[in-house]
Amino acid sequence: MQDFIILSELKLAADILLNKRYVMNKRKLLWKFIYQCRHTVIIFLFFSLIFFSIFSLYDLETEAILYSVLLCALLASAIFTVKFLRFCNRHTERENIKKNILIMTEKLPEPRTLAEKDYQEIILSLLEANHSNLTKYQNERTESIDYYTTWVHQIKTPISVMHMILQSDDSDEHRELASELFRIEQYVEMVLCYFRLNSNSSDFLFKKYDLNKIIRNTVRKFASQFIRKHISLQYEQTDLVVLTDEKWLSFIIEQILSNAIKFTESGCITIKADENMVLSISDTGIGIAKEDIPRIFERGFTGYNGREHKKSTGLGLYLTKKAADKLSHKISVESAVGKGSVFYINLKTDELEVE
Repeated sequence: MQDFIILSELKLAADILLNKRYVMNKRKLLWKFIYQCRHTVIIFLFFSLIFFSIFSLYDLETEAILYSVLLCALLASAIFTVKFLRFCNRHTERENIKKNILIMTEKLPEPRTLAEKDYQEIILSLLEANHSNLTKYQNERTESIDYYTTWVHQIKTPISVMHMILQSDDSDEHRELASELFRIEQYVEMVLCYFRLNSNSSDFLFKKYDLNKIIRNTVRKFASQFIRKHISLQYEQTDLVVLTDEKWLSFIIEQILSNAIKFTESGCITIKADENMVLSISDTGIGIAKEDIPRIFERGFTGYNGREHKKSTGLGLYLTKKAADKLSHKISVESAVGKGSVFYINLKTDELEVE
């Protein structure tokens, strides 16, 4: 009962607030209309004064003069009211058009003056030019994405050949070259992901996947990096099944793992998932400065670590956050300088449904 009373009071308060806003809007419109018609009002008052003066000179009865003035005032008030209502209606029409300008260009109100007609023609010309520029931009962007997509796929072939050549000799020099080649391959893939994530096309396939399989396949790519830097991996296997896109979740884990390996000189990297569908990736690296944490997902932000160690592009975590948002996953981080970082990926996707 008490909840019902509270809801009733809230509804009453909302109605009062809406009524107040309505009255205030009408007052503003009234003052704007008066200002717009100020010349007409001044002319009417001027001629009324002239007629009143002339009638007075002829010694007409005051009642007759006042009656004439009152009659004119009533007629003017009626005309003023009708014009004000039309003014309000046309204002409402323009507000609706302004909110849906791209789909209501053919429903513009009929122009009543030459000036209105000219303004409508200017608006239509601007919209047409804007549409033409937008179409041109979209076509150029599509061509650019197609070009970089083709380039990425073509560049992967010589990279694969170079990997095969380097694997033929297990020397320290070749292992170092293989590590740098792996970084190049990651940057190439990052270019493609950047364009795909910032395009309007849908590149997602949501299904239920075995999280353990995704993690193992991703970790396998970094096996040589773990060995080269003598970093141990602690991975607690999981039987969780998640609703996600396998390719993009793998990309997110890859970027976090890449950063963890990059900024960890010794120690271990731990990967585990709990019963709350939260995947955590922690390292014993150099950590992230407290003042940098709120900005690490911004595009181009490298922070103290990036400037000091010259190892960051400022794109990896930006793309990671963007991909996580597309998947409806939440990503967060905890870190302490000199102790390491922990990245959390909340894999719950309550907003998504799969048949």
